Formats: sequence, structure tokens, C-alpha cells
Amino acid sequence: MMDLHEKIKTATDAIRQQWGETPGAGLILGTGLGSLAEQIESPVAIDYKDIPGFPRPTVTSHRGRLVCGWLEGVPIVAMEGRFHQYEGYSLKEITLPVRVMKALGAELLMVTQAVGGMNPLYQAGDLMIVDDHINLMGANPLVGINDDRLGPRFPDMSAPYTPELIEAGLEIARQENFVAHRGVMVAITGPNLETRAEYRFLRMIGADVVGMSTVPEVIVAVHSGLRVFGVAVISDRCLPDALEPADIDEIIAVANSAEPKLRALVLGVLAREASGGG
Repeated sequence: MMDLHEKIKTATDAIRQQWGETPGAGLILGTGLGSLAEQIESPVAIDYKDIPGFPRPTVTSHRGRLVCGWLEGVPIVAMEGRFHQYEGYSLKEITLPVRVMKALGAELLMVTQAVGGMNPLYQAGDLMIVDDHINLMGANPLVGINDDRLGPRFPDMSAPYTPELIEAGLEIARQENFVAHRGVMVAITGPNLETRAEYRFLRMIGADVVGMSTVPEVIVAVHSGLRVFGVAVISDRCLPDALEPADIDEIIAVANSAEPKLRALVLGVLAREASGGG
């Protein structure tokens, strides 16, 4: 059985056989947000099934391929669909692509997801730039023997999301004249949505939004030495005293409708990277 370092090398070699560039950034596209991959120039698309060790997404809105190419003059690798703990995958499997992005040469991870908004000031369709997170998934992708070639045993998490990129994202939103909050995300396992009592609890411990992904990938990104920029799309409001049944199709539709704002943030940050602002 291959160890993690060997799995990373095998997957990296498979990608390099089809795309020889060194990416400056990796991009993970969440629920309803995959259309951003269509903006990639000179794309080379690789199905996950053709990358050793990559799981297969089972969520219908996640296409399941790695798109390599250029955005705003920056070579990137973009995951058009991600993996989740609720699909039955371990956090090590879920985060393997982040390790591979780092091995390919990426220095920045940009991660997006659709989330439920618990902060009463947030509206469906708003964006939130992630400032911090809470891990309530009951697991951690770093559990086990640490490979010092991949990162330190005890990575510091005092600023998992790069402060300069947070400020850059907020400035881009101001320039483009749309709402972008700055807040805290909590990650739970899912796949069920939360009860009214759970929403109250999550809000009480300091979370503004709740989702079922991103945190494992960010933990591994920090462990790997990647800078991180995280954006959440508020796909529905989760206010316990005015809670309505969730409509997954509507959640995806709201995420899709917010894509132009998400695209402006991602492209704006990448343009800043290309100009040496990182």
C-alpha cells in the first residue's frame, strides 16, 4: 500500500503527463459554482477517474474533473467539483487534491462553497470572505503519523486565511459594488441540514455560516504552506425562529446566480497575484 507521499507523486505525475505548466494557484469550486471553470483559457480537462487516488464525486452538481489552464495570466488547476465526508470518503482522501496542487507548484489555494447563512444580517446571494473557521466534523485530515516532507506536526492556525487576501477581496467587492461580508464558517459532516436547535448552537459559538466542506482542505493547505483565500456564497438563510424547509434545487439556483460576483472576486485576486501583489 502506497503511503501518502507516494500517492501524491503518482497523481502529480499523471497530471503532468497531460499538462506541463507549474500552477500559481489551485481553485476548488463548490456546489453550483462550477461554471467558473468555463472562464479558464487554454484549458486541459482531466477526469478525476484518470488521476490515481482521486475519489469520484457523487453529488450531481459536481462535474468531477480537474481543469488546468490560465486565469488572469496565472496558470491554475481548478477542481470542477469536490469531495465530501458525507459521501463516505476519509478526510485524507478528500484533501489529496490539495496536496497534489502543492506538489505541482501552487502557492495559493482558492476555495469556494455554498453555505447556509446564520448571521441575520446576511441575505441569500451574498458573499462572505472567510476570516476564520470552526471544525465540527469530528475528524481532522492530519491525524496519524506526520510526514515531515509534507508539513509540520503541529501547524499554526492563528491565521489560516491569508489576511492580505481577505483585505484584497473586500476591496474588490467595494470596487465592484456588491456585498461581501467577512465572517466565520463552521463545518459539519452532513448530509442532513441542521435543526433549529443546532443553528442556535452554531450561532452561539461564533459562526456566521455553516457548510459541509472547505475546512479539511484549508487545514491541509496550511499544513502544506499554501496561502488561502476562501469565499462562501450564502445560498439560503438559516434563522431558527423563521426557518423554512430547505429546497436543494433552490439552493443550487441561488449559488449559480451569485457566480458573477464570485468570478469577480476570484479573478480580481488572481489579477493581483499576477501583478505581484501577493
